[in-house]
Amino acid sequence: MNARTAPADAGPEIPARPPLVRELLLVAGLFLVYKLGRRLATGHTGEAFGNAHRVWDLERWFRLPDEGLVQSLLLHGDAVVGVANTYYATVHFPATVAFLGWLYLRRPAHYVWARRVLAAVTGAALVLHLVFPLAPPRMLAATGLVDTARVYGPSVYGPPQADGLSNQFAAMPSLHFGWALMVAVGLIAATRSRARWLWLLHPALTLLVIVGTANHYWLDVLVAAALLGLALAVIRVPRSRPVPTAPVRAAPVLVGAGR
Repeated sequence: MNARTAPADAGPEIPARPPLVRELLLVAGLFLVYKLGRRLATGHTGEAFGNAHRVWDLERWFRLPDEGLVQSLLLHGDAVVGVANTYYATVHFPATVAFLGWLYLRRPAHYVWARRVLAAVTGAALVLHLVFPLAPPRMLAATGLVDTARVYGPSVYGPPQADGLSNQFAAMPSLHFGWALMVAVGLIAATRSRARWLWLLHPALTLLVIVGTANHYWLDVLVAAALLGLALAVIRVPRSRPVPTAPVRAAPVLVGAGR
């Protein structure tokens, strides 16, 4: 092989896939830290309801659409609202894990990028949950909204005062929406199919579900989107490298040919 043609003949550099055990421990550690942080934010009932009234009044001042308009779409039938409650309870975390797993196996460079973005967004959300506890609209009588999970089921939450597994006063920002939007952004960035834009249906459906089930305010969604946008601006997506083509070699010239 000629030294001058060796670089052109070489294939594209493939990013090293991070060690699987290390990644599993890292993701598990981040999840445990997040759960611990949510537990540290419990016990602020009065502050959480006071903030909820402020958020609700602020939305009305900004003339944002009433969350009740979205909920009315789900309350046309028990089957529809049941599907929405099930989506809220079962899709959020498994979809994000499947997203990271696929990137790890097929797009290592995009996996590292997506994991960093999700960690940054989740860390920022944890800080907000600690400094700004917020009761969801389903708990606020002033909203006139129905707690669809409690009424129609299934529900992932128990009574707030007896719920030892989750902090129900962590409505802002909505990680349901933030993670769903990152799944769509990540898959659009990591793939080349024309149909990849259909992944935006995932955050769109998540938005319909979290607002319609009265688990989040519009402002929860806007803050989550802003945090994700900031993380994406700081942690840049890796650029796909074009696959080099083999050099075209000229046909050998036979000395004396045609004489």
